[in-house]
Amino acid sequence: MAIIKTSKLITIDRYFVLEENLHPRATGEFTNLMHDLILAIRIIAMEVRRAGINDIMGITDFVNFNGDKVRKLDEYANEVIYCSMLRSGSLCALISEENDDIMIIPKENRRGKYILAFDPIDGSTNIDVGITIGTTFSLYKRLDPESKDVVTLEEVLQPGYRQEAAGYVLYGSSTILVYTTGNGVNVFTYDPTIGEFILTIEKLKIPKQGNFYSCNESNYYHWDNNVQEYINYLKKPNVENDRSYTMRYVASAVADVHRTLHNGGIYMYPSSTKHPKGKIRILYEAAPLAMIIEQAGGRASTGTGRILDITPESIHETTPFYAGSEKNVMELESFILGERPNRE
Repeated sequence: MAIIKTSKLITIDRYFVLEENLHPRATGEFTNLMHDLILAIRIIAMEVRRAGINDIMGITDFVNFNGDKVRKLDEYANEVIYCSMLRSGSLCALISEENDDIMIIPKENRRGKYILAFDPIDGSTNIDVGITIGTTFSLYKRLDPESKDVVTLEEVLQPGYRQEAAGYVLYGSSTILVYTTGNGVNVFTYDPTIGEFILTIEKLKIPKQGNFYSCNESNYYHWDNNVQEYINYLKKPNVENDRSYTMRYVASAVADVHRTLHNGGIYMYPSSTKHPKGKIRILYEAAPLAMIIEQAGGRASTGTGRILDITPESIHETTPFYAGSEKNVMELESFILGERPNRE
């Protein structure tokens, strides 16, 4: 059975060219930047497929800004993306989960107008046991696109609705790139036999409601009472209207959000007594995932407000994160506000 859900067979390189043709004033800078990023993704995907054969498993001696132990794959993927983008001429700065501070493009390299924020490997603890992991990325324009000066912190700390593009890569049974520039969500699947990403789904749409929920329920007793009530509501059988929810959790936000995009439902990472401000990083995790979800017709929320409206105050700031089908997320928000839906 064919899995390609598009009107024509097209590579990602061709897709970028077609997108550029829609913008008469395009300079090619954005297209060149994406070419460089895709190259880095191909290299990372190749090493992930060889995990266990190469020396990419295990932990380094380092701990990142967020207090997480840096794994060999985190370090490798971070270096690959940085080196691939350094001389693109399209960037003025990069922000990564693995670096404490902004990575400024050196003055000897040409500086462009874009800022790239990324998490090189999401769910990296899964790599040692061959479970799905991912990469998230987000692209912004600096406040003064013509400036060649060193980028300021203010230019980096922009709300998510200003993203020029956002996406994630899923390294699983196949390597999948999900990508948007604000004109819908397209899905590309990597074909290693020809070394190309092929467009496999055009204008992906999330179901309005789904019966799947995804969260780390071992944190249940650290969550707010209203969130606990919502989980109880999902788990309680209701024979009258056959409401039945199923839990699915991979411990990689990319994998869990990807499944939610296709099947509907809700992905949750609430605040807790251990992490009062949540644990999902706004700039390079929450914002790109929220843009993807919204562009697919879903909803992404802190529980009380829109994720894409947040202006972060630091590059590693975190937030509670709820994303998925519109009706599911709105139902969650009603619980957080202390309301309860009708149970007929």
